[in-house]
Amino acid sequence: MKHLAAYLLLGLGGNTSPSASDVKGVLESVGIDADDDRLDKLISELEGKDLQQLISEGSTKLASVPSGGGGGGAAGPTTGGGAVAPEEPKEEEKKEEEKEESDEDMGFGLFD
Repeated sequence: MKHLAAYLLLGLGGNTSPSASDVKGVLESVGIDADDDRLDKLISELEGKDLQQLISEGSTKLASVPSGGGGGGAAGPTTGGGAVAPEEPKEEEKKEEEKEESDEDMGFGLFD
């Protein structure tokens, strides 16, 4: 991917046919070592091809790939037009609060 990014940067800079040494120069300028095998394969596959045409072809192929999520989650149940009775506090929540208060009486603090 880094080789392709460097190749495309050179193309945007006006170099219509970047060579392997051009791509290596871009990568080395930012401290990245180029993989010669991957770079040679990239150069051979892109040799003689127009970058703009490749990008437009790739965009049309990408547009046909489903990439949306599964949709939103299901909505929760709704109540009718009547008033909603307030919920009673749960006993579990009270127990948890008591545990938190007991931690304060350990004789030391986090920042002491």
